[in-house]
Amino acid sequence: MLFFAAEREREREREMGRVEKEQLNRTLTEHLNTIHETFQVLDQNPASSLDKVAWNEVIKLGDQVSKQATVAGMLWTGERPEVKELEENMGTYFNMLQGFLLLSHGTKVGAGPTLYSCIHASVKQVVDCSFMLFKESVSSCGTLSLSLSLSLSLSLSPTHTQTYPRTCVQRDPQTCIILWIVDSYRIIIAIYVYKCCLCITVELRSSYKDQKLSIPPMVGTVWDACSALKKTPSTNITAIGRAITQVAVSMKDVLREMKELKPASAEPKDEDSEEASVKDDSGPHDSDDSCGGDLGNDLSPEEMKIAQLAVGVVSETLVVIKELIRFITSLNKLENADNGNDFVNPLERLLKLCQESGLQVDELGACLYPPQEFSAMETAVEKISSVIDGMQVEVNNLEGSSEAFFQACTGLRDLLREMKSELRSSITRLLPEMQNLVVSN
Repeated sequence: MLFFAAEREREREREMGRVEKEQLNRTLTEHLNTIHETFQVLDQNPASSLDKVAWNEVIKLGDQVSKQATVAGMLWTGERPEVKELEENMGTYFNMLQGFLLLSHGTKVGAGPTLYSCIHASVKQVVDCSFMLFKESVSSCGTLSLSLSLSLSLSLSPTHTQTYPRTCVQRDPQTCIILWIVDSYRIIIAIYVYKCCLCITVELRSSYKDQKLSIPPMVGTVWDACSALKKTPSTNITAIGRAITQVAVSMKDVLREMKELKPASAEPKDEDSEEASVKDDSGPHDSDDSCGGDLGNDLSPEEMKIAQLAVGVVSETLVVIKELIRFITSLNKLENADNGNDFVNPLERLLKLCQESGLQVDELGACLYPPQEFSAMETAVEKISSVIDGMQVEVNNLEGSSEAFFQACTGLRDLLREMKSELRSSITRLLPEMQNLVVSN
């Protein structure tokens, strides 16, 4: 009867563990739903009549969220935490997280689409990392029954059976394995559990230790998300300036590739011709880099002239972008909540124009590889010219020193006109050749 009592006690502990995990899951689900609903409600522009919250206040509360995440992680440094401890910590954390959401919403007053997007992404990262931390925490509480089965199978291994009394476990390891597999020996297995509870307890602790190792990395992700709040732009000018800088970085990459374009090599003469022919035959097999290099070595003199003009256009476009960034940065002292859309909207339009110029620069770079697409390049040049006109209109709508910007625009226009003229000449020369091909076919 003692053995049956031990089995019943084990089943009761399993049931208690299952109930506790279900309770924690329900509590966590309630908190997650509340935060999710709050996040959805606040996912819209606040009324302009609201008082704007300084981003520094969000950073400070983010530090408190980070510290509370540390407290949540500390619960797993010792023995398995009690359910009540986990629930209390969960409640404290998510109440603080909800306050964090409400406070961050106040920083969106007067924010344009770019700044709004930056704030939203940073706040969402904190929320997502918090969700992962507590989901992992609750998941780690539900490993009791699985760990018990694993530790039982380990207790029946040959290494462990040598230390057990004869009355408890047979010395034949194969017999033990059979008893474990065959369902009809369930009562005997219960005897092993009762007699060898110390071994099982040791294995349970080992399994719990493995599970709790997953908690610190989750706490670390919350730390990183909260720390990233310090790098989030707090003004429209900063957010838009960074976005335009990204456009400039992409343009630099295109410019670097353009400068790698080279004219076709001159034909070798006399003795050199045979040697060059051998090198040409063996070159592509030497390395993968040779294939990439061949792309830039097939430009005719006419195509190379177009490529050089394109390099000049992109270089001068970068100068325009840099001067625009300087101009926007100089407006930093003018930004305040009272300016409203009259101040933010021109900046947003300038960003879109910069992004459009980046797309046209990409198109220009792609068209330079042979056979060059003169018509497509002419279209790109015309669009860049139109973008520059739009930029000047928007800059005129803003206060600030813009002389250097307008000078850069003038220099770019001169290069655009020169390149457009050369492209039209190339199209004019190419048109009779295309007509002759059509007639001959």
